[in-house]
Amino acid sequence: MSERVSIDIRDGVADVRLNRPDKMNALDDAMFRGIIEAGERLAGEKSVRAVVLSGDGRAFCAGLDFSSFSAMAGGTKSDAPTQQSDSGDRAARGLLAPTNSAGNRAQHTCWVWQEIPVPVIAAVHGVAYGGGLQLCLGADIRIVAPDARLSVREIHWGLIPDMAGTQTLRNLVRLDVAKELAFTGRIVSGAEAVELGLATQISDSPLEAALELAREIAGRSPHAVRATKRLFNETRQGSVEEGFALEAELQTSLIGRPNQIEAIQANLQKRQPDFSDPD
Repeated sequence: MSERVSIDIRDGVADVRLNRPDKMNALDDAMFRGIIEAGERLAGEKSVRAVVLSGDGRAFCAGLDFSSFSAMAGGTKSDAPTQQSDSGDRAARGLLAPTNSAGNRAQHTCWVWQEIPVPVIAAVHGVAYGGGLQLCLGADIRIVAPDARLSVREIHWGLIPDMAGTQTLRNLVRLDVAKELAFTGRIVSGAEAVELGLATQISDSPLEAALELAREIAGRSPHAVRATKRLFNETRQGSVEEGFALEAELQTSLIGRPNQIEAIQANLQKRQPDFSDPD
């Protein structure tokens, strides 16, 4: 696993942290690799029941590392603030190259969290700019600090949100709001992010709140939780008939199975359930 990202799994909860605090967890090539490796690893971890994604230090993620990518493209490395680089820098590192998954490498960095079959909760503090915002939008739930700052930053560099942002942002806020944020790149606070629908809830301690929620989810039937995420994800853009069919299919796969029976018995007996992990 890359030193840029750490994973600590306890009691079914994977605590994933971006680990580049000196650069506000800006996205350089090593960070891209680390995030993708972490997501792909967790997608196959049967014992994981919930994931919390956060950043060490002063920020969640400041976006693409401008100085690092300029150097990779043959420019001069500087101490400029970490920001979004230009399309030449991205292409130079193969971020726009296709992957074996959906989209290119940059898109997969954010979308891989949707491909993980269990809920992913982003704990956001400090800044989440550009690629950093799109990364947290790839989570299922976002808990943000009131004074967090979020921005669809790409317009400042003459670019569009290109890390799966179009597929996540438009499903969270009204289309006119998504356009306004992308057209202007303006910074919104954590409080406004909740009002707009960019974030789920506010907490003065987003990481603690995210871990608490993750532990609560981990105490539910893992089969039912995974089926719920699949149901909402796969029916997001389908027809009503397709949604009804998947509801029925998934419910049939749950009824009468050991974890569903355990959920009933634990409730009737007023005790904590003892669920088994998926095979």
